[in-house]
Amino acid sequence: MGSLVASCLVSLVWLALCCAAPLAVPEVQLSPEVEESFAEEYLYKFYADVGITNSSVRSIGLNSFNESLQAMQAFFGLEVTGVLDNETLEVMKAPRCGVSDISRYGHFAGRPKWEKRLITYRITQYTRDLSQREVDATIGQAFQLYSDVIPLDFKQIYSGTADIMILFKGGYHGDFYPFDGPNGVLAHANSPGRRQGGDTHFDDDETWTLTQRSVNLLLVAAHEFGHALGLDHSRNRRALMYPTYRYVNTNGYKLPDDDRLGVQALYGSRSPSPTQKPKPRPEPEPEPEPEEPTEDPDPRPDPRPNPGKEQCSRNLVFDAATSIRGDLYFFKNGYYWRKSTSFRGIRLTKVSTKWPQINYVDAAYEVPYKDIVYLFEGQQYWAIRAYAKTKLPGYPKPITRLGLPSSVNKVGAAVYVPTTGKTLIFVNSQYWSYDERRNQMDYGYPRWITQDLPGIGSKVDAAFENRGYLYFSDGPRQSEYYFASKSVMRFLLNYGWLDCY
Repeated sequence: MGSLVASCLVSLVWLALCCAAPLAVPEVQLSPEVEESFAEEYLYKFYADVGITNSSVRSIGLNSFNESLQAMQAFFGLEVTGVLDNETLEVMKAPRCGVSDISRYGHFAGRPKWEKRLITYRITQYTRDLSQREVDATIGQAFQLYSDVIPLDFKQIYSGTADIMILFKGGYHGDFYPFDGPNGVLAHANSPGRRQGGDTHFDDDETWTLTQRSVNLLLVAAHEFGHALGLDHSRNRRALMYPTYRYVNTNGYKLPDDDRLGVQALYGSRSPSPTQKPKPRPEPEPEPEPEEPTEDPDPRPDPRPNPGKEQCSRNLVFDAATSIRGDLYFFKNGYYWRKSTSFRGIRLTKVSTKWPQINYVDAAYEVPYKDIVYLFEGQQYWAIRAYAKTKLPGYPKPITRLGLPSSVNKVGAAVYVPTTGKTLIFVNSQYWSYDERRNQMDYGYPRWITQDLPGIGSKVDAAFENRGYLYFSDGPRQSEYYFASKSVMRFLLNYGWLDCY
């Protein structure tokens, strides 16, 4: 069973912002000094992983403050200026969820989730605002929003310990996150895991309803159960998992597409047919791969340091990244970390011990339908058969064969986009689009990264695709990107992929 997600242990809450009866939020005029202090505290709470590393908000440096402010502005679709303007302050003052918008966790192999199909839940304390029958029905309806689209079932039990324990209680209620009375923190939930994993608490000092008045239980419960199933916040304003809350009509309510795709990325889709389909014939098992060497057999001195000590550094910068048949490879200083679904832990290997003639990898990408991975070093690149991990004949080739100008000394990053059949190739602040089926560059390139891919930064050091999302690294910071809507879903740090909890 998945371990408890640390980011969700921070109070995962929704602050009500109802359309018909909004919570009263007094408008307070603050001095510039107080506004700046407020902004620092806000960024420390919700964007600390971008640039703020000191435990004291008062000692935030100017660069860290600006980096975090830019990340916040990009997340909310504001103009990314790094300047604390009135529009940015208004967003900061709006009611919102208490979990950080910066998470080390994304949709990658090993992400905590429930590893069984039947999840039990138990309500140990009920609210005084609704009847027990109404609460049971509403909680069941919130779970059904998910069971309608993923192959999990939820069952209420009335004694003993359930997978997800639910209670309504105000103030201190047995964990480290006491509620703060009416009109504040509404609820919080833990992500999947043992012991308290998935447990969900509702503040009984709030007024819970089944309508648009006060706090709608169905919408808050469905949001919190998204956390309990392993979902983080979405940048899509129409998503149930958006950090701030507004009432929507709950008659016939279904999971918005963004939330449905997110939870299906973790658990798969529920088959619409009740009849069991015949199992497909299993493909022959591939021969086991030879064990990757853990020590470098090359006695020659390496001009670049072994990056092993940087694995869990918050400032870790990748040279390149790619997937290879479901495993993730992160390159640094002529080595790579491999994160696999077939073994536990992270393995560090020198590139040349796996692929002789290749010393450093500047960029890499996989084209799954071709079963080929491309590795770039300087002004040349290799094609590797993904299954056998052997170089194809005729390589290396100059990068000019791809249509890049001869002035390009090296590729910064590259990633194949399955939904378009194009590979994005990044060089400094620009990028090209390469059509894999036609084997040629698209017309009209290069184009500016900031113009076409807003929010990911002005350059890309490493990029890869995983479970329907693209991940772009700019320095130690990474953007999870949904290409269909051209939007950043969340910000992460590179080291979060390397089991650094």
